[in-house]
Amino acid sequence: MLAAYLLVQSTWVLVAGFRPHHSPLGIAWTAVTAAVMFALAFGKARTGAALDNPVLKTEGRVTLIDGLLAAAVLVGLVLNSLAGLWWADPLAGYVLVYYAVREVKEIFFGED
Repeated sequence: MLAAYLLVQSTWVLVAGFRPHHSPLGIAWTAVTAAVMFALAFGKARTGAALDNPVLKTEGRVTLIDGLLAAAVLVGLVLNSLAGLWWADPLAGYVLVYYAVREVKEIFFGED
């Protein structure tokens, strides 16, 4: 459902040419989120390897993906804010849509 919403919203913003305003607080929050996710991913992977715990190793990879998704959103926000590339933010939404659809296919159909 979230992927469908992001797809519609991102497409609407691009087609309508809506110019979103940037928020320094939103950019900072997203940057902190990405940094925390990368730190957690590193810690989980390292701890999982030290304990030879496959669940924790996998959780580290999942958290790394969360960090990459946050970084994609951050890039869109920063490009909009600093370079005036208003379309970068909705394009970041498409990155999230792609990942969500890929995950749904894997969960329901066992595809990679």
